[in-house]
Amino acid sequence: MGAYILRRLLLVIPTLLGIMIINFALVQFVPGGPVEQMLAQIQGEGDVFGGFSGGGEDVGEETFGSDSDYVGARGLDKEFIEQLEVDFGFARIVCDEDHTGAPDLDDPACLKEDIGIGERFFIMMGNYLRLDFGESYFRSIGVLELVLEKLPVSITLGLWSTLIAYAVSIPLGIRKAVRDGTTFDTWTSGVIIVAYAIPGFLFAILLLVLFAGGSYWQIFPLRGLTSDNFENLSLLGKIGDYFWHITLPVLASTISAFATLTLLTKNSFMDEIKKQYVMTARAKGLTERRVLYGHIFRNAMLIVIAGFPAVFIGVFFGGSIIIETIFSLDGLGRLGFEAAVARDYPVIFGTLFVFGLLGLLVGILSDLMYVFVDPRIDFEKREG
Repeated sequence: MGAYILRRLLLVIPTLLGIMIINFALVQFVPGGPVEQMLAQIQGEGDVFGGFSGGGEDVGEETFGSDSDYVGARGLDKEFIEQLEVDFGFARIVCDEDHTGAPDLDDPACLKEDIGIGERFFIMMGNYLRLDFGESYFRSIGVLELVLEKLPVSITLGLWSTLIAYAVSIPLGIRKAVRDGTTFDTWTSGVIIVAYAIPGFLFAILLLVLFAGGSYWQIFPLRGLTSDNFENLSLLGKIGDYFWHITLPVLASTISAFATLTLLTKNSFMDEIKKQYVMTARAKGLTERRVLYGHIFRNAMLIVIAGFPAVFIGVFFGGSIIIETIFSLDGLGRLGFEAAVARDYPVIFGTLFVFGLLGLLVGILSDLMYVFVDPRIDFEKREG
């Protein structure tokens, strides 16, 4: 097993490198960039997309607009644009050999030198290997600090949604398998399929309307993860306040997870129930409960339980921006969306690197979960 884990760990390196290369290359073809975004904000256009229409007033020859490569740069000095490129890592300041003092674009002995795409990529990866993920272009805060700031929301939605989905779906799936074809099986299938078909954001709005003072009852808070006076509450008060706030967003993010997991559990049990060892156990006089939980459960639940790490990471990293927006939660979903819109490259690529690495390691953890659930599985023998 150790050799298998080592091989998988070694495969993480080229896989992660491939993920970063593909995404870095794709971003280069996306219109605009952090410099464009900054120019759009300075010109009062709000974001980078505002400048693509080509509008704007003409300016005189003293301004940097006629020969700029940036849409929206009209009326801004050339030196200012060049300094932005240096600050964002797209260029460097190169000075004469006999120059003394700090590099400065205002110095006639210094010039701006563009940094190529390939060089920028290797500089970025070199920094990542030193766990230096840089600082957000527009928030003046380190990428890791920014991610840690948003983690509580994403952990809340990911962890509780996954636990509730498993806690409900596994017993329900087992019961549906045992009572296959009955009225109970039919109406529960209808309920979970309808729940699966309801978009999460629509269900979230319904919960707000019904239980958050929209039109009916004011039972749960409208926004936030905790109350304003959270720090002044007792330990039990903090726990109660936390669950009070997360009830609606967790329900909204969990509603569609029941169908897949319930049907997966049911079908897995149905497949095992028909096998010969189950008939043999029944022929020996074992009770139905002993057969179900003593023999069938371990084999049937292998794929369900072993997939828990991957399911959690999927929910955790794929947090719904719509759910976070509706309930005014500032999590990783909104962070990723805002970084993409603002072309905040350090946040985009820093989080991609960290989450990609964690995702690959979770894949290895999922394999180990298979061995933990069923020690008879040996990946090394299967590969041999």
